[in-house]
Amino acid sequence: MSLSSSTFRALRHHNYRLWAGADIVSVTGTWMQVLGVNWLILTMTGSAAGVGLSLVMQALPTMLLGMWGGALADRLPSRPVVIAAQVAQAALAAALAVIALTDVRSILPIYGVALAGGVVTALGGPALGRFGAEVVPPADLPNAMALGSILNSSGRILGMSLAGALLPFTGNGGLFVINAASFFVVIAAVAAMRRAEFHALAASERQPGAVLDGLRYVLRTPWLLVILALWFVSGSVGRNYQVTMAAMSAGPLEAGAGGYGLLSTVFAVGTVLGGLLAATRPHLTIRLLLIMAFVTGVAQALSGLMPSLWTFAAMMLPIAAGAVALDTTVSARAQLDSPETMRGRVIAALSIVSAGAGALGGPLLGWFSDTLGPHVALQAGGVACVAAALLAAMALARLSGRTMRQAVRPRTRLENA
Repeated sequence: MSLSSSTFRALRHHNYRLWAGADIVSVTGTWMQVLGVNWLILTMTGSAAGVGLSLVMQALPTMLLGMWGGALADRLPSRPVVIAAQVAQAALAAALAVIALTDVRSILPIYGVALAGGVVTALGGPALGRFGAEVVPPADLPNAMALGSILNSSGRILGMSLAGALLPFTGNGGLFVINAASFFVVIAAVAAMRRAEFHALAASERQPGAVLDGLRYVLRTPWLLVILALWFVSGSVGRNYQVTMAAMSAGPLEAGAGGYGLLSTVFAVGTVLGGLLAATRPHLTIRLLLIMAFVTGVAQALSGLMPSLWTFAAMMLPIAAGAVALDTTVSARAQLDSPETMRGRVIAALSIVSAGAGALGGPLLGWFSDTLGPHVALQAGGVACVAAALLAAMALARLSGRTMRQAVRPRTRLENA
């Protein structure tokens, strides 16, 4: 397809092409580091729980500091904040390289870097989201988000593959050095962008209580609360497929590590297809969001009935595609339907909900899988997602009906005066 086609229309913009190229390089480096960190922790502790603790260290700052990062993003220019965040992440990757290359025996410095990385993400992530919205006009933002999902999925596949191939030769330290260098590719891309082609978002004024204002906006915006609630349910019991796929492979399917690798590959392919599905849509609507949530929930419940590795893998394909289309639509609608001056805090709210859903859902699904079995865990999670989609549809329909009644009701004398 040409860049002029609707599927790739965001790539017509010079600044977005630079951003997309830098994004896949950065994501590839990030996933190379993820594999290296996980392997380093496993070799040092011999414990999978140690890997899980590092993930908690990374997610905790987002839940605690995310809204502060959103308030900063709404007030400060995005470009310098993005560059500062990239420099900080490069420094942390370099610190990991030093830890690995000097053969440090303590696990605490690695956890310290994970926690610091979580703080940088919490404070810089919303600015990164705002900046990504400024490199394309608003009409092309949903398409840019969908293409971003494809790039993230492709970068994950490429990063994990490269890390597996390079690890025997470079060691963990080499992977961390490569990731550190990838952040400077992002900085170079930002520096090469044309200032005249930015689509700057309105900034909020500096004032006390910006964080509370963001929280009030979310809590007083019913449609946004409904979407966030639906996303939390789908993200907690319906999106932690790494847990359920591992449990199915090790348990009922008796497929072992090879089967888990196959399922992970199929899932990754499905995420790319989901990104393409979202990219082909001229508009990412609330209706599409609800349909994807419902269909994905049904598919998850059905996957719990699959008797073999191949039938289960076949169900993973539409589940992964639907999950990415759902995530992209939630992000697009939450941003585009909120005031520009509140954009960073809305992005922060999305990040907080996503982090909270992952922190709750992973252990919950793991407990269900251990006590009731992976089949039941998948079926229960799928039914919960279907119920959440139906309840969200009913709530949004009521909100829409109330809004229409308010718009057409007769004005009183006092209102006409």
